[in-house]
Amino acid sequence: MKTRLKAPFFEVGVKNYIYGDDVLKLAQAADQAAVKYDIDVIFLAPYVDIRRISENTERLIVFAPYMDTLRPGRGMADVLPEAVHAAGAEGVVINHCERPMTLPAIRETIRRAGELDMLSFACADTIAEAKAIAHFKPDIINPEPAELIGTDSGSSEDFIRESIRAVKSIDPHILVEQAAGIRTGEQVYRNIILGADGVGAASGIVNAEDPLAKVEEMIRSARMAYNDREVQG
Repeated sequence: MKTRLKAPFFEVGVKNYIYGDDVLKLAQAADQAAVKYDIDVIFLAPYVDIRRISENTERLIVFAPYMDTLRPGRGMADVLPEAVHAAGAEGVVINHCERPMTLPAIRETIRRAGELDMLSFACADTIAEAKAIAHFKPDIINPEPAELIGTDSGSSEDFIRESIRAVKSIDPHILVEQAAGIRTGEQVYRNIILGADGVGAASGIVNAEDPLAKVEEMIRSARMAYNDREVQG
C-alpha cells in the first residue's frame, strides 16, 4: 500500500554534500523532529544509505534520488525500481535539474512508481513544465527555477503563488512543494504561509554551521506555519 503523505511536509536532501555516518546522523535528527512536531518528513537518501536509514528511523519517508524504468533482468548499472523499493524507498525523485528527464521518461517513471505503490516526486524548472507534468498525476510537484538551487535566493512570491495555482488547477490532489534557495526557518514559514504544501532544503541544511539544529529549525517552522495558516483560514 502506498504511503499516505499529507500537508504540511518537509523534505530533506543531502545530494553528495555528506556521506556515510553523517547521513545517518542527519536522518535521525530529522526523524526526531518529525516525531516531535508530528509532521511528515521526506528524506532523499543516497542509494547506498536507503536501507540503513529506513531501518534506523521511525517517522521518515525515505525516497530514492532517481530510478530507471527497466524491469528485473539485464541492465548492468541501471537503477532497478524493485531494488530501491525493496531496500526501503517509499518514493522516488523524478526530473531533478541535476538529473533531467524527457516528458515521456517522466511519465513512465511515475507509472512505474505507481506499480510499486511508491510516491512520485517530480521537479519542474518552470511553471509551464510543472503544468505539463501535472497531467501525469505525480503525488508531489516541486516547481523550482534551476538557477536558484543552491543559492541564498528563494523563489519570488509571484512564482510561488502562480506555480501552486497552476498545478492545483489541473489536479488539486497533487501536493506542491517549494524548495529553491531555502536557508532559514523564516523562508520555510513564508513558503507555507503562501500556500505551499511542503518545503525542502539540501545545501541550506548540510552546509549550515550546525546541520542538526538547522534541520529541526526548518521542520519546526513548517509545522508552525501550517498551524498559523489553518487559524488564518
